[in-house]
Amino acid sequence: MATYQFTSGMIGLVIAAIIVWLVRRDHLHGKYAIWWLAIAGGFAVLGLAPSSVDTVASRLGISYPPILVVVLGFGILVLKIILMDIERSKSIVKLHRLAQRLAILEAELAIHQDSADRIPNQSEPLESMAVNE
Repeated sequence: MATYQFTSGMIGLVIAAIIVWLVRRDHLHGKYAIWWLAIAGGFAVLGLAPSSVDTVASRLGISYPPILVVVLGFGILVLKIILMDIERSKSIVKLHRLAQRLAILEAELAIHQDSADRIPNQSEPLESMAVNE
């Protein structure tokens, strides 16, 4: 096995170990970890079995096998960016709805505080209230 193959295989395994560590420490959400584990697995497979790319490329009719990896990588990145934008859009909608709910609750709280200020205090005797008016 060539040195570069072993090195890229080890890079994939190290990336996978780091991702598992990040998930266990709660620094990376499990949904996102799946993407990164797939990428790490891809590094490991490509590093430990580079002839698999040649085999797949020749069956697909691609004359220059390394371009298959580049095209697949680019496609995965585009898909990941689209999914990130979808998640961001959902987060923005949730943020706007939470801001609206907070504004409604603050308005209701202000109304209740105003009405509570108008009600006479039950602990004060009625004669002292008559003097104050």
